Amino acid sequence: MIIVSSCLAGMKVRYNSTDCLDETIHELLDNNRAIAVCPELLGGFSTPREPAEIVGGDGGAVLDGTARVMDRLGNDVSEMYIQGAYKALEQVRNAGATIVVLKENSPSCGSSMIYNGTFAGQKIPGQGVTSALLRRNGIEVISEEQLPTRLGQLAATDK
Repeated sequence: MIIVSSCLAGMKVRYNSTDCLDETIHELLDNNRAIAVCPELLGGFSTPREPAEIVGGDGGAVLDGTARVMDRLGNDVSEMYIQGAYKALEQVRNAGATIVVLKENSPSCGSSMIYNGTFAGQKIPGQGVTSALLRRNGIEVISEEQLPTRLGQLAATDK
């Protein structure tokens, strides 16, 4: 089983009530090979909501208490991101998922890139809070950009 970000599945759960539909992910869901999860909604956020970025590090630093997730209005929303990450981890474990595909650049889901915390649209290497927690627990996390390659690898091993 594969867990995927709800926004990639076409659900309008992003901060601005939009989605980032990925046709490959939509097909996985239609074929019952994937389950959609939104860590931010699991953490108690609603849609729409203020955009947020990690300030002072990345998701691992947020989990360690040395960085914070701040929304555009200056509110510290770190605890909601942490709660959502732990609830997502629980869902991954309950589903027996071996791969988690999360939306790149998100303060929750980014697997290799996140925004730099200035709300100026600048990205930096780093991972979101949920990606960091899942990886700390031995879960493979990839972005939607890596999914086609990873599916090809899985198909090759199934032969």
